[in-house]
Amino acid sequence: MAEHHFHLKADWPGGRNSDGYIEAGNLKTKISIPPEMDGPGIGTNPDEMLLGAAATCYIITLAAMIERAELPLDKMGLESEGIVDVTNGVFTYKKIIHRPAVSLKSGATDKEHRTLRKLIEKAEKSCMISRAIKGNVEVILEFND
Repeated sequence: MAEHHFHLKADWPGGRNSDGYIEAGNLKTKISIPPEMDGPGIGTNPDEMLLGAAATCYIITLAAMIERAELPLDKMGLESEGIVDVTNGVFTYKKIIHRPAVSLKSGATDKEHRTLRKLIEKAEKSCMISRAIKGNVEVILEFND
């Protein structure tokens, strides 16, 4: 069994509306509470980082699956949306919606298009971050065939 360890260092001067700094490998950024939650909106925030983790994990997983299946990829992109519910002052990350836009090169066969559709769905279930948040945050795919 192999284990990979990732480390993060955070500096926070204190106080709810302060801004801090995190560093984890190539990730180096200021952090604060987003303006939607009455914060200063400096740098990024946990909501964006969870959305970013889920989105990048999904698209990288999908890219690897497409490559292994040797599909003739033309273009691939992704838009993702995170939805946070606020009820009685309690913030709950409710849902992430991924909207992949993937196309194959002209001349791709019907079988290749069917395989692509299966991989678009399989990548979400295979992604490490999707598996980590399963049961806590709903992840939805919206895409056109």
